[in-house]
Amino acid sequence: MGNNAVVVGAGIGGLAAAIGLRRVGWEVTVVERAPVLDDAGAGISLAANGIRALDALGVGAAVRAASRGQYTGGTRTPDGNWLARMDGAALERALGTPIVGIPRATLHRLLREALPAECLIVGAEVTGLDRTERGRVRVRAAGSADVGLDTDLIDADLVVAADGVNSRTRAALFPDHPGPAYSGSTVLRALTDRPLDLSSDFEITWGHGAEFGHIAFADGRAEWHAVLNSPAGVRYADPLEVVRERFAGWHRPVPELLDAARPEAVLHHDIHELTTPLPSFVVGRVALLGDAAHAMTPNLGQGACQALEDAVVLAAALAESPDVDSALRAYDAERRPRAQAVTVAARKAGRMGQQLSAPGAVALRNAAMRLAPSGATLRMILRHADWTPPSLPGPPSARVPVVE
Repeated sequence: MGNNAVVVGAGIGGLAAAIGLRRVGWEVTVVERAPVLDDAGAGISLAANGIRALDALGVGAAVRAASRGQYTGGTRTPDGNWLARMDGAALERALGTPIVGIPRATLHRLLREALPAECLIVGAEVTGLDRTERGRVRVRAAGSADVGLDTDLIDADLVVAADGVNSRTRAALFPDHPGPAYSGSTVLRALTDRPLDLSSDFEITWGHGAEFGHIAFADGRAEWHAVLNSPAGVRYADPLEVVRERFAGWHRPVPELLDAARPEAVLHHDIHELTTPLPSFVVGRVALLGDAAHAMTPNLGQGACQALEDAVVLAAALAESPDVDSALRAYDAERRPRAQAVTVAARKAGRMGQQLSAPGAVALRNAAMRLAPSGATLRMILRHADWTPPSLPGPPSARVPVVE
C-alpha cells in the first residue's frame, strides 16, 4: 500500500494539493465540511505563477481554455481618467501568459474534474487529529451516513490543512497564535447575469477609501467587486443599493455592471489576513496550505496563486524525498519565506491603494502613479508572478482513497 493523505478542505488550494499528491503516487481523500459545493465567490484573476502551477498539475490547458486573457484595462480615478494602463501583451512576452480571468465556480469545477469522484467526501467535518504510534496521523471526522464516510477514523501518512482563513486545524496546531485579523476593508461582489459590451478586460478604480473593479470573462459576463473601508461586521438589507449609492457618478461601465447584477447574487465578506506570521507551515505530519497558512488581502491578486504554488511545491518535495518528514521540512523552508513576503506586500499595496482616504494622500498617490515610468506596473507584477514551478511526474495512475 502506498502513502495516503487526507486533505482538509475542497477549495482551490485543497483540490490542487490533491491533484499534485496523486500525480506523485499518493492516495488522497479530500474531506469538505460544506454539505453542498456552491463554489461561492464571483471571479478570480490568475497571474503567470498561478497558471504555471496549474500547468505543473496538468490542468493548465483546461483553465486557459475557459479563461479570458487580461490584455486591456488598468487603474482609473472615479471620473474615468487613467492612472496606469495594463499591457497584457508585454506580460505575455515576458512570462508566456497574460493574467487571465475566470469564474471561480469554473476553476473549482475544472480542479474537481481532475480528481476521481470517490476522492471527495462532502458534508464531513474533521473534528480532531491524533498522532499514532507509527508517527502517522489519525484523522477524526464526523458526517451523516449519506456522505460516503465509512468510518470516523482515517489513518494517514500526511494531512494537508487547506481549510481556509478561519482554519480550525491551524487554531488547534497553534493555540497561542492570534489567528486572522480584520484588514479594515470589506468587499461586495457579484457576477453579471448577462454578457456586457466592455471595452477592457480588467479595471480597478480607486476613490477615497473605496475601490471598484471588474474582471471580464470568456462568455461575455463579468465579475464586479466593490471594496470599502468599513468597521467589521457591518451588513446591509439591500447591499446592491448601497453599492449603487456609494459609487454613484463613477465612470462607465460601473453603472452598467451594477445594473446587470441581481440583488440576491451580491456576496459580502469582510477581508481578513494573517498579520502575525506562522512560525512554521508544518507541525508533525500536518502541512498547512493556502489561506490556512498565509491568508492575505486581495490587493495583489496573489491569494489563489500562492495556494497553487504551495500545492505544487508540496507534491514535488514528497516526490523527491522518500522520507515524509524531510519532505515537509523542505516544503516549509521553500514556501514560508515567499508566501509570507507576498502577504506583507499585499498589505502594503492595499494601504497605498484602495485604503487611502485622506484627500492629500489620495492626490499624492494619483500623481505618483501618473508620473511613474510605463514599465513600473509591469515590473511590480513580474516581481511576484515570475515563478518557475518544480516539475512533477506524468499523469497519475487511477487511485482510490484508502479509509481504514
